[in-house]
Amino acid sequence: MGLLARARKEWFIVGVALVIACAKLAPSVGVKGAVISSREPGLGASGVLSSPLRPEITITYVAVSAIFFNSGLSLKTEELASALMHVKLHLFVQTFTLVFFPVAIWALLKVLALTAINEWLLKGLLTVGCMPPPVSSAVILTKAVGGNEAAAIFNSAFGSFLGIVVTPLLLLVFLGSSSSVPFSSIFSQLFMTVVIPLIIGQVCRMFLRDWLERRKPPFGAVSSLVLLMIIYTTFCDTFSNPSIELDHLSLLLIIFIIFSIQLTFMLLTFLLSTRKSSGFTASDSVAIMFCSTHKSLTLGIPMLKIVFEGYEHLSLISVPLLIYHPAQILLGSVLVPTIRAWMTTGQKVPKGTNLQPI
Repeated sequence: MGLLARARKEWFIVGVALVIACAKLAPSVGVKGAVISSREPGLGASGVLSSPLRPEITITYVAVSAIFFNSGLSLKTEELASALMHVKLHLFVQTFTLVFFPVAIWALLKVLALTAINEWLLKGLLTVGCMPPPVSSAVILTKAVGGNEAAAIFNSAFGSFLGIVVTPLLLLVFLGSSSSVPFSSIFSQLFMTVVIPLIIGQVCRMFLRDWLERRKPPFGAVSSLVLLMIIYTTFCDTFSNPSIELDHLSLLLIIFIIFSIQLTFMLLTFLLSTRKSSGFTASDSVAIMFCSTHKSLTLGIPMLKIVFEGYEHLSLISVPLLIYHPAQILLGSVLVPTIRAWMTTGQKVPKGTNLQPI
């Protein structure tokens, strides 16, 4: 296969590399509006950096809403209804995400506390474990692979709603911080960007069912393009965030630990969900693997700012989550061809086999 043909086949991976490179070269184009020094060029009197893409609107609201409208339009209503009844799968995902994940990270930090890694970065790593799943990346990656999209939608949305209450409690238990959390505002945002677009998509599908079945629009490609936009703005935030300017050893170790955690947990959920006794299908396993291991930056950062208001080390605590979010999208995107190939062939990967990108 020629290089050009290979690039066409793996256009998404090529796109990931390109958007990351663009984000590195000009992070100010896609960075979220943030109050910084007014001495910086391009700032108004208020000291707010104005990004042409306005991701605080286009990503937080438009892109996420587009993802779930797209899912509602493409997803067969009977499949979504069936997914709601898959209690065993939902219990597995939510227990892994909001119980096993934080406890495992807490145990790991007992060992890491003996190292020279910055203690506030380690606390930040624990906050990552307490975060709910995201409402977009797990769904898009599950759809890109061909997994159980309906189950991914339900668990991402339900986990996010559950996390509004559970995450602050977990932070309180593990880190001893307490504060009032604006449940109503977070809940309303999730409702507006997840539930309503999904319902509108389903309603539109009722009227367009025959046309959709006949024309078969490229729903997967649309979701992939939206994901590229999310990757770009996420890395713009990462590259432009001054909190990333840390001692290089601690930062490199945290990056290594984050990728190791993700790979380990993805492999663990894969092995558990593909056992013959599990009762899960291959498409269920894909949804479980992504939904159980992804963490939300959209909900996470506001929660950290609320729960740790007044902490002088808040920026350091936020760093692991800022790293984890793009890392989960990048790692998941790289693994898409491998997991899709496994889905296509319908073959089970033997136990002990690592998921390696092709």
